[in-house]
Amino acid sequence: MKDLKFEQKRSLSRHEAADQLTALAAALRKGEDAELELGPGRLSLRVPDDLRGEIEVEIGDGEIELEIELKWSTATPRTWTVLDS
Repeated sequence: MKDLKFEQKRSLSRHEAADQLTALAAALRKGEDAELELGPGRLSLRVPDDLRGEIEVEIGDGEIELEIELKWSTATPRTWTVLDS
């Protein structure tokens, strides 16, 4: 069983997708908590210096799917916080 799972599916413009990725990249580069907007709230993730990454591309059924996955150990305390707006 997972401690927390959040999944959000919605339509985005290219600019909205770029803004989300840019904000995440800037937080990772600065060593700050990564904050993701989740509709009415935000998810704040404490990301360690060492990560595992995976990029997956699937082409089929008239669509292209690009997944960028980052993983890290939860051995350090409190790696996530859900904040209300």
